[in-house]
Amino acid sequence: MPNRQSHRGKHPQDAKLFAGERLPALRAAVADLSFLLSRGYSDTSALKLVGDHFQLAARQRRAVLGAACSDESLEGRRARRVAPGRLRGRRLVLDGYNVLIIIESALSGGVLLRGRDGCIRDLASVHGSYHKVAETRPAIEQVGAALERLGIAQCLWLFDAPVSNSGRLKQLVLSTAAERGWRWHVELTVKTDDALAKCGDIVATSDGWILDRATQWANLVQRVIEALQPQPRVLDLRPRPRNPGASR
Repeated sequence: MPNRQSHRGKHPQDAKLFAGERLPALRAAVADLSFLLSRGYSDTSALKLVGDHFQLAARQRRAVLGAACSDESLEGRRARRVAPGRLRGRRLVLDGYNVLIIIESALSGGVLLRGRDGCIRDLASVHGSYHKVAETRPAIEQVGAALERLGIAQCLWLFDAPVSNSGRLKQLVLSTAAERGWRWHVELTVKTDDALAKCGDIVATSDGWILDRATQWANLVQRVIEALQPQPRVLDLRPRPRNPGASR
């Protein structure tokens, strides 16, 4: 059956699941899940405990899991983050599908979530096959414009070779770059997450597993989304500080 998806990230229930009145509960769930992860609970058991407590739907649980992280992870990610002003003249390695799909979702009105570590994530995913959507080329162009503004000297995109249509996407990225005069390189890798974690370069990703292992990382997605007009809505799921004056 041919894929009929024309946009990325939208779901008919998202307006209800992520309405403004739901955000306090989702932030509380992120806080509780982060607390449990900081104390050694597994993702699976901690998410079930928190999700059941707050009676979260499946997509809400995915959002909470993506937004949460342990205290140790948060500290490490902050320490290894490279500020935008320090990227000029540097080499950047992009987690291709991660970056591209988030920007596609932003352009198509999909749900965007800011996690505890400040990274923006979405709820779209690739399960063995990638299909180009209406926002694919505009997303590539928006990433390129952000790289230009940051003064990136060398850019390498990594895409997962086992994902079908990765070869076609590689050619689209390269042809777009050629038209714009961007000197980009694109590689298809068997284990992209491992390659990014071990490359030793500054990586651009919002993937928590990679952020916990990469030598350095840059929040490229944030820079791209900041420049979009109109500004897409980003749901801030970072837990709110507790009021020290509140009754105990």
